[in-house]
Amino acid sequence: MNQTKIIAVIVMVCAVASLTNAATIPAGTTLAVTTVSLITSQDAVGSSFEAKIAQDVSVKGSVMLKAGTKAFGKIHSSRRNPRKSEALSVELTLVEVNGRRVPVKTNTVEPHGPPQTGRQAQYGHTAGTTVVNPKTLLQFQLRQPVAL
Repeated sequence: MNQTKIIAVIVMVCAVASLTNAATIPAGTTLAVTTVSLITSQDAVGSSFEAKIAQDVSVKGSVMLKAGTKAFGKIHSSRRNPRKSEALSVELTLVEVNGRRVPVKTNTVEPHGPPQTGRQAQYGHTAGTTVVNPKTLLQFQLRQPVAL
């Protein structure tokens, strides 16, 4: 009986310790990433891409995400559908922490592409295909806090 109580107390202490060690990255934090995958404005909306955290993400002096951490995103809008000539925009959706994929919600980012003519800009068209090469730096802002 005493052994059962001791085990129960140990389990409770471990649970409380893990809760107090849980880290949260607040909304508004910048996540700078470098792309691993090639991304183009001809990719389908919803297609995924891989990136890596470019610099440590710290909260109150503690590193929450180390540089090199895998991150994943999706194409939010693109020119793939010829009826909708939208600019390429991407967003981050996941970060990989200790083998777990943690969902994140970020703003969308429109990587810079070739210049538009005045007429194309007036009608909402983009000029040419936007290409985001691997190792391109993109900066996202967290829209919601992330619990790690």
